[in-house]
Amino acid sequence: MKINLITPAKKFSKNGNRTTALRWARILRDLGHQVNISVNYDGKKTDLMIALHAWRSADSIIKYKKVYPNRPLIVTLTGTDINSYIDSDPVRTIGSMEDADFLICLHDLVVDITPEKFHKKLRLIYQSAPALSQEKNLRKSYFDICLIGHLRDVKDPLRGAFAIRDLSETSRIRLIHFGKAHNKAWEKKALAEMKRNPRYLWKGEKAGWEVRKEFSKTNLMLISSKSEGGANVISEALVAGIPVIASKINGNIGMLGKAYKGFFSVGDEKALRDLLIKCENDHGFLSELAESCKTRAKLFNTSEEKFRWKKLLSEVEIRSK
Repeated sequence: MKINLITPAKKFSKNGNRTTALRWARILRDLGHQVNISVNYDGKKTDLMIALHAWRSADSIIKYKKVYPNRPLIVTLTGTDINSYIDSDPVRTIGSMEDADFLICLHDLVVDITPEKFHKKLRLIYQSAPALSQEKNLRKSYFDICLIGHLRDVKDPLRGAFAIRDLSETSRIRLIHFGKAHNKAWEKKALAEMKRNPRYLWKGEKAGWEVRKEFSKTNLMLISSKSEGGANVISEALVAGIPVIASKINGNIGMLGKAYKGFFSVGDEKALRDLLIKCENDHGFLSELAESCKTRAKLFNTSEEKFRWKKLLSEVEIRSK
């Protein structure tokens, strides 16, 4: 098939939507399909359109359905779709969902937070991540925690830094943060926090290989977001064998499982602080988290994601006949 893959993330963006689009394009090509990635649908001939983001890709979806009203459409529900736009702009978001033949969801709990009339369209495809190319080599001088997330409000990016302020001098905890500042105000906040808090190191936006290099040296991965739709960084941490400490939101629970013990309430610095200290000092607890993540990681390997895509495309072809 000729497939047009629409993503709102521009060509050289390093955000999650672009990362997902590039990975899916590789998988779809491996399955024998021709794939074109674009930000907007240009009206060219295609057998199938896959749109990342119901709300942001709505104009492309509308144009595609006008050009090809009977050709298949797959729409991916991102975090902002299911956690924000489905309520703030339901006409545009629900419209895309209604036009879709199938809706891709990225974590287990999407079915609980979408209207029942769409449940038959939902197909769960976990986002895979590559295994580490180097051996794990944890730093001995520090208990390092890695945070990967841009500096913007929805990521609550400084919550971890606030939680580790003024820890006991005996603590080896250090937080290393990768991600660009959304604006100058966020940049100023991060720089000010580094000056005040020597346990917090903001590295800015880095290439994927640099983040994976850090993964080989880190003890934990922290995701403190207020809202997520199935974060790539959790997939990456699980496949890399890194335990995760996560805010207790649907997107993170749906990735790590309801029984996981590494959650804290959104914005709760004390609970987060207590969890991080426990991870540093209680080897049994840290091992339990690691084992849970190891078990869960099987869902996020490339072969599993490829299998789910192959199954979905088979459904598309059957429906198209």
